[in-house]
Amino acid sequence: MNLLVVGGGGREHAIIKKLKENPTVETIYALPGNGGIAQDAVCVPEIGAKDIEKIVDFAKSHAIGFAVVAPDDPLALGCVDRLHDAGIPCFGPGARAARIEASKVFAKNLMKQYGIPTARYEVFDDPARALAYLRETASFPIVIKADGLALGKGVLIPQNLSEAEAAVKSIMEDKAFGDSGNEIVIEEFLTGPEVSVLAFTDGKAIAPMVSSMDHKRAGDGDTGLNTGGMGTIAPNPCYTPEIAAECMERIFLPTLAAMRAEGFPFKGCLYFGLMITSEGPKVIEYNCRFGDPETQVVLPLLKTDLLTVMRAVENETLGDLAVEWRGGFAACVILASGGYPGGYEKGKAIVIPEDLPENVTVYHAGDKLENGKLVTSGGRVLGVTAAGETLQAALDSAYASAERIRFDGKYLRHDIGQRALRALEG
Repeated sequence: MNLLVVGGGGREHAIIKKLKENPTVETIYALPGNGGIAQDAVCVPEIGAKDIEKIVDFAKSHAIGFAVVAPDDPLALGCVDRLHDAGIPCFGPGARAARIEASKVFAKNLMKQYGIPTARYEVFDDPARALAYLRETASFPIVIKADGLALGKGVLIPQNLSEAEAAVKSIMEDKAFGDSGNEIVIEEFLTGPEVSVLAFTDGKAIAPMVSSMDHKRAGDGDTGLNTGGMGTIAPNPCYTPEIAAECMERIFLPTLAAMRAEGFPFKGCLYFGLMITSEGPKVIEYNCRFGDPETQVVLPLLKTDLLTVMRAVENETLGDLAVEWRGGFAACVILASGGYPGGYEKGKAIVIPEDLPENVTVYHAGDKLENGKLVTSGGRVLGVTAAGETLQAALDSAYASAERIRFDGKYLRHDIGQRALRALEG
């Protein structure tokens, strides 16, 4: 069977490597892919992830038996809908269901209507009204979110009124995130451990994946600017069986029921960004797809064949399948270009040793082939993932391998997983 995977980052590389384990897979095409993905799939760099019609034409002309649409933009643009119209079986939600991520306003209103626990919030489409609300009633810190997709950067956490005023001006007036900032959500700042839970769902049944912990800030000690993620560990020790059961009853199943009631059942990977507050778990955000870099630590622990799971989601038979997971832990350390998430240089030669341990996998995100050599082409360049019987073993192995990989300007956080280790000890 020929497969097609839409996207070109570390998440897509992790998906492709896992799909390759199925013996029925012949060729995997990655649109557009990247330099490292080219080791595992046929990359088609001339077709971008948002080139929907070209993606559909390619799928029809290359006898694609199954497609996976991984990034948020093509999902929101209806790529899965168009592939289905062309008769191509596909993993991922349609455009209407993808609104659960593509519109923060839609997601917050859905949770409010169906009683799904989340932070208190207000919605504004007028900057003057937003500013008046902040000056009259807000307490700080506070969370301000652009309504639409913003490459993971549309969430700001002002610590005082002047920062909040600047945030509203940046999003709504200066259009820092384009039309995604036409509306904003202002919500209370929640405190507690954060947990990411990705889940396979066919709209009725749900199979949560191993939980994970992301590290969003650029610097050690959770300092600096927010990024797309500087590293992850799985499973998250803060996500106890008791909390998991509560999330299933109060969040996961009610979310699926809400989507069905609204007329667009969610099929694919539904990402729950959770905060374990003193009042119980609450939803910080939904994503309509696999997280990045959460995928890089979750999928290595998946025991059941990924293609089998994805086809069960497409065929709405997930409830008949037992999705199994390996024991132990996984840790991912992101190697980024110096300056990320701000400005950074590209085109730096990448050297990866050929004798890395068997328990280590390097997922390629922001690189390309130039004259047959790998060079940097993005902010987050590589994800170095290791599996281990203990979290400490996984971290030690990931960091040891990360230190051996070289490119000019290489930057990484040195404290990935430390909060999780403290939680395990406590």
